[in-house]
Amino acid sequence: MPKLFDLGEWLHSRSDVDGNILFLLGSGIVSKVNQRQSCSELHRRSKPDKDSNQRRMCGDATNWDEEAYRESILREREIQTRTVFRTVWAPSLNPNPECVVVASSDGSIASYSISSCVSKHPIGFCGARAQRLLPAEPEGFLEGHDGPAYDVKFYGNGEDSLLLSCGDDGKIKGWRWKEFTESEVPITFQGNHMKPVLDLINPQDRGPWGALSPIPENNAIAVDPQGGSIFSAAGDSCAYCWDVIITGSEDGTARIWGNIVVLIFKCYRELISCYIFVSACGNGRNLSVWNLTAAECISSISSGATIQDAVFDNHQILAVGADPVLNRFDMNGTILSQIQCAPQSAFSVSLHPSGVTAIGGYGGIVDVISQFGSHLCTFRSHCV
Repeated sequence: MPKLFDLGEWLHSRSDVDGNILFLLGSGIVSKVNQRQSCSELHRRSKPDKDSNQRRMCGDATNWDEEAYRESILREREIQTRTVFRTVWAPSLNPNPECVVVASSDGSIASYSISSCVSKHPIGFCGARAQRLLPAEPEGFLEGHDGPAYDVKFYGNGEDSLLLSCGDDGKIKGWRWKEFTESEVPITFQGNHMKPVLDLINPQDRGPWGALSPIPENNAIAVDPQGGSIFSAAGDSCAYCWDVIITGSEDGTARIWGNIVVLIFKCYRELISCYIFVSACGNGRNLSVWNLTAAECISSISSGATIQDAVFDNHQILAVGADPVLNRFDMNGTILSQIQCAPQSAFSVSLHPSGVTAIGGYGGIVDVISQFGSHLCTFRSHCV
């Protein structure tokens, strides 16, 4: 006599760790149901639905848009692999941080309100949850560069400051910060709603027979408002100084001009990330502190992972890199603290005068950490 099939035993043996089971419907679709459901409910769900079968049979394959499907897949992967290369705090008279500006690998420049992010996004994080964060709504948005935007800085203070950015297209662009923050264009239509008041491009070398080399990218910029200069580190192993000139005319307009003044220096073609007084060289796991006046190395700090950005905090150093950790060192290289951060690989650390830190990195994730080491908010930046 054949043995009867025990449905209850089969379900129990195939339940997963969450107390759910996989049940094969009559339509051939695998569905997840709870183990506490009655057998009658399971039997009812397993019956083929006549209307649903007819709907499936009437599907028109000629309406399949393969190109749209391919673009949606590429779009999803691009969002997952987006990277925040730079975060910077916006100038403000408020002693507390109000706004952070983000430069991303899709070429966009976006500003975010800290108070809004704190109220709408979870405090703290875990590694898995950080990767599932929804994009935050920016207060302002620009499609700044063709290719990744690598750096963003403010030239000047207050409402009259310029928002500067540089990127893979070899350009340095500047927008008036006041115009950017006061734009009445809805955020969904922002991107190309503002024209830059400053648009500089790196020079090209002329080779044999007049051939021009590719335009080198700009990897980082630094500003000297008192001297009226912008410095850029380019992909041709050169650093450039740009002279910023502001002129006025009888029609009441003020124009901003940028002219290249001098080629600062030629670097060796090695993997070098340079900072003011701080440089990470070789394999990127050693952080060196230099006295530029004496041209002498003061100390060398070893790290377990590649260091990708560092800033000074009084007589201490904050550093982030290829591991999800915010490191704090003293000037002698002793580790003072390590705080877990959301980006699995961090490319930017920005310190506010109040002590609040913004960290950006892989996945388009920005993690804002208070001066006490707690996580104020963690969000994913908006994409183009």
